[in-house]
Amino acid sequence: MGSRQPIGPHGTPKPPVSLVDGDRRQATAKTLTLQVDGLCCTECAVAVEKTLTRRAGVRGVKILSAAEKVEVRYDARKVQAEELAGSIAALGYKVRAADVLPAPPAGKQRGFPGEAIRFGFVAVVAAIALLEIGGEHFGWLEVAKERIPLPVLLAAILIGGYPIFRRAALGALKGRINVDSMMSVGILGAAAIGQYTSSMLIVFFMGVAHLLEEFTTGKSRKAIQELIKLAPKTARIKRDGREIEVAVEALQPGDVVAIRPGEQIPADGSVVAGVSAVNQASITGESMLVDKQAGDPVFAATLNDAGYLEVQVTRVGADTTFGKIVKLVEEAEAVKAPVQKFADRFTTYFLPTAIGVAVLTYLISGQLTYAIAVLVAACPCAVGLATPLSVIASVGAGAKQGLLIKGGLYLEGLARVDCVVMDKTGTVTFGKPRVTDVVSLHGLADSELLKYAASLEKNSEHPIASAILAHATAQQVSVPDPERFEYLVGQGLRGLVAGRAIMLGNAKFLADQGIPLTPQAQAHADVLGRDGKTAFFLTVDGVAEGVVAVADVVRDEVPAALEALKKLGVRRLILLTGDNERVAAAIAGRLGITEYQANLLPQDKIALVQALQRAGHVVAMIGDGVNDAPALAQADVGIAMGVVGSDVALEAAHVALMRDDWSQVPKAIRMGCRTYRTIRQNIALGIAWDVVTMGLASIGVLSPVMAAATEALPDVLVSLNSARLLKVPNHE
Repeated sequence: MGSRQPIGPHGTPKPPVSLVDGDRRQATAKTLTLQVDGLCCTECAVAVEKTLTRRAGVRGVKILSAAEKVEVRYDARKVQAEELAGSIAALGYKVRAADVLPAPPAGKQRGFPGEAIRFGFVAVVAAIALLEIGGEHFGWLEVAKERIPLPVLLAAILIGGYPIFRRAALGALKGRINVDSMMSVGILGAAAIGQYTSSMLIVFFMGVAHLLEEFTTGKSRKAIQELIKLAPKTARIKRDGREIEVAVEALQPGDVVAIRPGEQIPADGSVVAGVSAVNQASITGESMLVDKQAGDPVFAATLNDAGYLEVQVTRVGADTTFGKIVKLVEEAEAVKAPVQKFADRFTTYFLPTAIGVAVLTYLISGQLTYAIAVLVAACPCAVGLATPLSVIASVGAGAKQGLLIKGGLYLEGLARVDCVVMDKTGTVTFGKPRVTDVVSLHGLADSELLKYAASLEKNSEHPIASAILAHATAQQVSVPDPERFEYLVGQGLRGLVAGRAIMLGNAKFLADQGIPLTPQAQAHADVLGRDGKTAFFLTVDGVAEGVVAVADVVRDEVPAALEALKKLGVRRLILLTGDNERVAAAIAGRLGITEYQANLLPQDKIALVQALQRAGHVVAMIGDGVNDAPALAQADVGIAMGVVGSDVALEAAHVALMRDDWSQVPKAIRMGCRTYRTIRQNIALGIAWDVVTMGLASIGVLSPVMAAATEALPDVLVSLNSARLLKVPNHE
């Protein structure tokens, strides 16, 4: 990811990720990213992680099951990349170098046609066996033993069971008991007691379960796939007056690319020619078109809606804003919530427990078939999938709406937030002054007052000058050039406009110039000041004719968003600002907030967040992601506003809002609540299913074949329940 510096779950730096090179500061510290086909469940992830962490020189392992990737930080002096890849391959997985910005999967092609032929053969034999069993049960066929020749049954068992036996053997060589080990015992145990048809049917139903699991988990993971599909594939480079079409991977910073109407922008860059409107929904989630002209930034994977643009490339591939979003969505699964840690512990201890139950079943009942059924019924996959599928579905759905949540830890944190603290400038407000009032004291038209004030400010670059000029433009007031202009630093302005002597400044400035203020004028200024506005007096030919008030304006959607937060159970709302007490009180009153802190330095904000956490609150901090980065990192959930195009803000926050829209804040909390609720439902379903099926198997209600036939159902239910999170309800 270039030279960026990711931030960990609690604000701690993490090494940057790339295909090979990791930490640039130490030549021997590297990061390897591998694509691991078949890395689809918690049990698989645990096995890979344990295998790698035992290797000398491995400093850290990150498992990204949803993307089927593994990232390994290692010391190149002690272990080589090839050895690490070999360790994973030895567990039975297909390993290859990972693309930094991968193409979306076109469908399951692994092992085809060999895998399809193998399963097809077993399916045909199983179909014949099931027809025979059904025919005998309903009296359609005469009872006969082994209508299917024994060699055919044995061939189906060995051919269909090969992947299971292989993974079990590889696990045994590593001293590890896995689900495949238990399935192998069940299959071979049934065959050993002469139940060859049952053994073959277990193989068949396990194959069906595996296919269903891949299909349903793929549906739940489609949010990532759909996000990746948005990545542009080609670009047209301008060279020697010609346009040459190349793959996006061939672009380099400094290249100039041409983008026609209806085409995707292939890289981050700056417009050098042309005017157009761009749909930035893939980045910000907002479908409103944004006008672009020379000097404006544009982002990869956004759509040029109308007009022709020429863009000079600044960042390509994984270094683009879109590339970083894809990367962070993939990495979100690795940031585990406490509830995921519970699921991991459950799967770790479940298999030994299941073996114990099977042994106990045999000792009590004396029926080996019952014990085999218990082993076949025991599968913790649904519990293992409960959290990662829900997290990936929510994170992917959020990213498509411009709401980037960096993992299960923060989704759970959002669900538990009961206190929100927010920075004022640039977060609650726009962060720049705007004209709020133009007051005439003696009947001079507001447009005239605005004309004189804007004319004096016309040659100034001060933020207040920009606010007055913008307001004049919005009011369609013609602004002449001043005939004379003088700026007195820290005091005010004076000059000649249309032959009249004009001054603009505060009360002290006018007093210094010998111009008295009437009680009426001072009363207006006092009222405006109590509202947190700054009042400037305008004089014409030595007489105070009007007041122009300027303030940092509250965002329109903030009051409604704060009301929504209260309805979601947020008990405390606290406004933080470095401004004075009067301004803080005015803004808080306008928002209906009773708690505020003024005159704060950055370290004061951190201390306040810590104090709230010590008091037992789960704190969400909302800021701009740059000046507030330390406080965002300290909070249980740090939410940064409008981070598009800002690497610092994108990395600093736990939740990044790609556009400045406060309605996204309650939406994020709703998403956290829905996800946490879904995870608990999934875990409860998975545990209950295992307990019930193992219990029924232990008393002979479920035969080994019936236990195998029900194997995939909890995985399907968990996946479908998680997939509901891909669709955001209308009220959100």
